Amino acid sequence: MKFLNWLLYQSHRWLGVVLGVFMFVWITSGLVIMYSTPTAQTRTQLLAHAERLLPDSNWLSLGEVWQRSAEQRQALVDGQQSNGHGAAEKASPVPAMILDARLQRIAGEPLWLVEDSRGKRFALSALDGSLKTISVEQALNIAQHWATAQGLNDSLEFAHLETVDAPIILRNQDALKPFHRIGFGDEGYELLISSRTGEVLHASTAFNRGFYWAGNWIHTFKPLTSLGLEHQRHLIQQWASGLAAIACLTGLIIGWLRWRPGFAGKRTYSEGRTQPYREFWAKWHFWTGLIGGTLAVFWASSGFLETNPAHLFSSTEVNKAEQARYFGSELPEVMANWQPTLKYSAIEGSELVELTWKRVGNEAVLLAYTQNGERWPQAVSGASAKIAETALLAGIQRLSANTAVANQELLSYYDSYYYPRHHQTLVERPLPVLKVELADEAGTRFYIDPQDGRILAKLDRSRRVYRWVYSALHHWDFGWLYYRPIWDIWMLTWIGFGIVLGASSLVLGWRRLKLTFVPKKKPVKVDRAKRQLLPD
Repeated sequence: MKFLNWLLYQSHRWLGVVLGVFMFVWITSGLVIMYSTPTAQTRTQLLAHAERLLPDSNWLSLGEVWQRSAEQRQALVDGQQSNGHGAAEKASPVPAMILDARLQRIAGEPLWLVEDSRGKRFALSALDGSLKTISVEQALNIAQHWATAQGLNDSLEFAHLETVDAPIILRNQDALKPFHRIGFGDEGYELLISSRTGEVLHASTAFNRGFYWAGNWIHTFKPLTSLGLEHQRHLIQQWASGLAAIACLTGLIIGWLRWRPGFAGKRTYSEGRTQPYREFWAKWHFWTGLIGGTLAVFWASSGFLETNPAHLFSSTEVNKAEQARYFGSELPEVMANWQPTLKYSAIEGSELVELTWKRVGNEAVLLAYTQNGERWPQAVSGASAKIAETALLAGIQRLSANTAVANQELLSYYDSYYYPRHHQTLVERPLPVLKVELADEAGTRFYIDPQDGRILAKLDRSRRVYRWVYSALHHWDFGWLYYRPIWDIWMLTWIGFGIVLGASSLVLGWRRLKLTFVPKKKPVKVDRAKRQLLPD
């Protein structure tokens, strides 16, 4: 028992000394993240800044541009593979099929933006069917239009800063690289524009980027990436968060062991104190740890689980092979042959900025999008107003190798597993949504947009556990805590405790280091027999 008690105190003391700076920085950077403006452009923002489409009957159909660009597309893919990209396609080839096609006007030119079943993204001219790349000059034009749509001054000067493959501030966009970085305005606006499709993927002011560097960049250990340690970053983050969880838990246990509230006449410390410390920082460390320690344990342990140690949790992604099976191999004839000659009376008075083809199996739907995010199905002979539920279920059967469907339900509300983040809207998380549950051992569940057939979320049993042990305990996005300002009050209260706890840890840790490693002054010995008394 004595050894366990010693181990408890020593573990907390030295883990606190080693991780004190990290924990203080994690908590403060987490506060910054709470109120940072997301710099990655959402679907809502992309539509709001898009150019008016103004369709023309002379534009080419999707099937025509796909056929005319075949050699150019293949040359692009071959070039990427020869440069070390696309190894996955070589090892496990997936037939190139159109999964998604959007017609937009970019830098004044109508383009079909196509994603295929291998995850490749292409911009194909609706005028001649050629494969397009966005030049620096076109990127500057795109930036000018974006600034006008944002309501900024028309007299701004725009500059191309660089073209870069992997900007740290942008995540999971490899299919759209490289990116033109455009700067303008007194507020230090910067845009990252895909040279593959012309889409604005990132928009920020200098202030926004400052929040990013002080928040996400530090919180997720991105400085290691800047030092060329991207592969080690995940492991370091995992170990640091795991040890931080142990430090918080041992501190919480010590706090409860040392707390003497004096209930029922039980003994307290001298002068009636309920804790043993008299010094300022030690007292604050005790009380903030005792009161806020439980939340600190939750944050640290959920941060550890977020790194998915030992691959405890499955992936939420629907991989390319699964997507190919779900959507089917045959491109519906109407989708290939339709030409943009419609009159859009259904959206009169709104700004048409995009026409999108979606398909599942042999069913296809043409959707018109406006600048305010509304979408309207178009009456096209051979197309549906929405994807039929039978087609969606057949697609799920193909995806899951004919696993039986245990349950299906059309939800008109969000549940605990499908819901928007605070910065998302109905455009990113539409309703209603079709929930499909499979009768497999993993308890797989899909959330599908019944309008266009997109798989919005995929969760098996392990991922639903992950939702509670990570997202619920890290973001506190459930029940009445989800709603603002309740969420803000809850988070700010406990982050306040965490900041004081972290600051006191730094002070106490520094003192412990000085006691341990700073050489102590040796006392001067005096020989009393030889000491001489000085005269008065």
